[in-house]
Amino acid sequence: MMLRSLKGVLPPTKLERDLALQSVLSAFATGSFITGTAVFFTQIVGLTGSQIGLGLSAAALVSLALSIPLGRLSDRVGAKRLWIISAALESLLYLAWPLASGFASFVVLLAVLASVETAGRSARNVYRIEVFPRETRVAAMAYQRAARNVGYTLGAGAAGVALGIGTREAIIAIPLVTAALLVVNAVMVSFLPVLERRVEVTTGPDLHISPGAFKNLGFVALGVCNGVLASNQVLLNVVVPLWLVERTDAPQALIAWLFGTNTVLAVLLQVRASRGADSVDGSLRAVRRSGLAFVLSCAILSVTHETAGWVSIVLIWAGHITITGAELWNSASDWGFTAQLSDPRRLGDYQGVWGLGYHVEPIVFPALYTYLAFTWGTPGWAVIAAIGVAAAIASHPAARAAERYLARHGDIAPASLAPRPVQEPT
Repeated sequence: MMLRSLKGVLPPTKLERDLALQSVLSAFATGSFITGTAVFFTQIVGLTGSQIGLGLSAAALVSLALSIPLGRLSDRVGAKRLWIISAALESLLYLAWPLASGFASFVVLLAVLASVETAGRSARNVYRIEVFPRETRVAAMAYQRAARNVGYTLGAGAAGVALGIGTREAIIAIPLVTAALLVVNAVMVSFLPVLERRVEVTTGPDLHISPGAFKNLGFVALGVCNGVLASNQVLLNVVVPLWLVERTDAPQALIAWLFGTNTVLAVLLQVRASRGADSVDGSLRAVRRSGLAFVLSCAILSVTHETAGWVSIVLIWAGHITITGAELWNSASDWGFTAQLSDPRRLGDYQGVWGLGYHVEPIVFPALYTYLAFTWGTPGWAVIAAIGVAAAIASHPAARAAERYLARHGDIAPASLAPRPVQEPT
């Protein structure tokens, strides 16, 4: 019985298990720092809350501007090589955090770190597309995302211990531990199988533009729609906690239980939610489910400012669970679309374009959604829901246009690809 349940949680092949373990480690590293950022930036770097927000926005803009060229970089130097370099650079940058002092150094270091993380994320995603055959990519990515949630939980716990101690030395230790874990992460990545392919790239003055990705207007539009649907993260992490505190009578301690519920559901249900999303049709089905869950969460949460006691608690919890459903199905469709609709000759280009939606999301939606919910109330929640519905509907013609583009321009295998690692269950 125990073995049977483990088979449903653990990846079936050694390669998938290796990547899942790497995901746990890297998320452990970054999760510990993310948990302690508010305390570290205020007490160690000496910043105010408004300065932290401004710096985060500046870093997001830099990442947005560099998304395409950093995506193309993985095509030039190789996904695995760039992934290793990025992990190593990340570790060095985290070592530099205790030396930061004041707003200027904070912005510079945060912007450089965000750029390196963008390069590493693009390289990691390209590698995952390359290393798995199409029929197993989505399932493998689902296992890795579930593993990352485990890592974030461990990281939050480790940071919680340091914050509980509360001394300056304990707080400074947080980025140092992150740096050490990222060194181990880089070593783990270096032991992953090597895949080589010849890539056709544009040369000349338009080198920074990907002709394959940007000319595929359906894919560009689909990436934007995906970024809009991914704004469920803004609801999860920003709007709902603020709404709970300022507009409902629910206890503030409920916030911790909401985040815990989200993490547990992501670990247990991400693989299940991703089943069937290994085709364009399946990914569109996941989009519809994500859109429906998005709307349900808005409808439920919009009435909680008028409820009281246990009714508020139950409704907020239900609204948070439906947002989690939107998150899981959105992730599944994301992987399915990038696995099926990326030109294999320009995977880095396509990852760069796809990432634009994700970079726009933290810039636009926190301010937009908080304004709509807190200024307009119930009608504002209806507008938020309508934004999600519009993105889900627009995804369908965009995906079909991307399919037609690849059909016209030769969706063929890379010119040269090293033999895939044998993925026999062990």
